Amino acid sequence: MLQPAPLPHAARPVFAGLQFHALPVASQFEGAALSARNAVEAAFDDEEAVVEWSEDDIVFLHWRLLQEVRHLADPATPLEEKLDTLRWVFTEREKDAAPFSFVSCLRVVGCSPLSPITYCGLVDAEEVRDRIRLGLKTWLAATLGRYPEWVRHAVAGNPAWVEERLARNPQWINEQLKQMSQEGDLFA
Repeated sequence: MLQPAPLPHAARPVFAGLQFHALPVASQFEGAALSARNAVEAAFDDEEAVVEWSEDDIVFLHWRLLQEVRHLADPATPLEEKLDTLRWVFTEREKDAAPFSFVSCLRVVGCSPLSPITYCGLVDAEEVRDRIRLGLKTWLAATLGRYPEWVRHAVAGNPAWVEERLARNPQWINEQLKQMSQEGDLFA
């Protein structure tokens, strides 16, 4: 009796709870990434150009946006980047149905047959948000531990003020640190 030949296993990202383990992406997704990048570059080069996005490109972009969540656990991720990701994840509930919202990305990546991960169906966004909340204190503490004490106090005492400064200028903390190293800390 003939046995069917085993199917070749293409390396694919695998959904594992909150983390999307990036394995070598199958060639069809590499092509989608290149296609999307080329389309974006063409749009920047020619403002009149019409950019055609395939359904594969759009699903891949949803997946790529979700990859940003994994950077929350990395202490080396800049504070402004973490705040942007958290703002996206914990946006107002009215925006959950908007294209490319966190909830929309979970739905597209979980349910699309074109998804770069194995089908997992609808994912409970609130459960994912709860899991992110559980790690948030540790992740932010690890990132803030890289900054001087005055930054930690500013974030703890007035996070909205710090967020406003970083929104205007993502390099604000770095510029303050550079200025302090050149002029010395006037309050020390």
